[in-house]
Amino acid sequence: MRRLLFVLQKEFRQIFRDPIIMALITIMPVGQLILLPLAADYEVRNIYLAVVDHDQSVESRSFVEQIAASNYFRLVDYGTSYDEAMHLIERNDADIILEIPSGFDRDRVRTGSASLLLAVNAVNGVKANLGASYLQRVIMEHYAQPRSPVIELRSQNRFNVHLDYRRYMVPGILAMLVSMVAIYWAALNIVREIEVGTIEQINVTPIAKWQFILGKLIPFLALALFFFTVGLILGWALYDIVPAGSLPLLYLFAVIYISSALGLGLLISTLAKTQQQAMFVSFFFMLIFIMMSGLFTPIESMPRWAQIVTLFNPVRYLIDVMRLVVLKGSGLAEVSTHLIVITVMALITNTAAVISYRKTS
Repeated sequence: MRRLLFVLQKEFRQIFRDPIIMALITIMPVGQLILLPLAADYEVRNIYLAVVDHDQSVESRSFVEQIAASNYFRLVDYGTSYDEAMHLIERNDADIILEIPSGFDRDRVRTGSASLLLAVNAVNGVKANLGASYLQRVIMEHYAQPRSPVIELRSQNRFNVHLDYRRYMVPGILAMLVSMVAIYWAALNIVREIEVGTIEQINVTPIAKWQFILGKLIPFLALALFFFTVGLILGWALYDIVPAGSLPLLYLFAVIYISSALGLGLLISTLAKTQQQAMFVSFFFMLIFIMMSGLFTPIESMPRWAQIVTLFNPVRYLIDVMRLVVLKGSGLAEVSTHLIVITVMALITNTAAVISYRKTS
């Protein structure tokens, strides 16, 4: 135990003496947590709309004015030439063309039905699909026929009443940042000792391999938990997000998860020869972890093979638990499977880090 305390003392001194590490611990994660939720918006706004109105009736003009008054659309052209509107799409000056045929209002009044054409720029598939859906909804609402409803449908949004995307994104972004910080810090740690030459002095000491790895893990575990706490406080102060579930449960999972992430980082650090190698390998893993974590794309929407791969992605489990506990108020029973899986991952990564550390005395 005394040897472990000496290693811990050395690590904490080394961390607090390095201004770059202190900046990585404080300024960068906090800045990212403030900025990323403001940018990661699931809502699509400022959809550029070009209208080709062959009807030129009072009703068609009123209809276009209603669309233009929407918060989602910006009318960039109103004319009668489809070719000119298509040129706007080709130059990326328009996202959607709405073509109103000649006699549209007359046909709608006489027969009760009429057709409209939507031409959508599908280079950005997400914006195209959402933009077309928004416009179709405006059309349906504008031309809805009054009738007595047979069934009255009432919907209720649970756990996120106002559908605020920040309440959904902030817990996931915090999980992503904690993962990045833990893996990057740990991955650069041991290999840095190799590059500066201090690893040779450590190798001739009687400290055991598990004590050395544990001495490397505990300081960064404490710092990662500190950042995790700061993130929760910022979520409350900036976005009014208060965990609906148990904070002790959240911290229990965070401790085990961070241990798993640090173990992976230390494993990378023991195998890498230089800090550059460790950084590239860490970036490789983090890119896959983030893209297949369910943060931006629902796992249920991924191909079957990708869903299977996500079962081995630790970031997925932290994001799930953050959203379940923070938003839904889930308890131990609901996250027990996640807890078991991440515990197994922590044991595997840290055991592998101890085994792979080559100590020569």
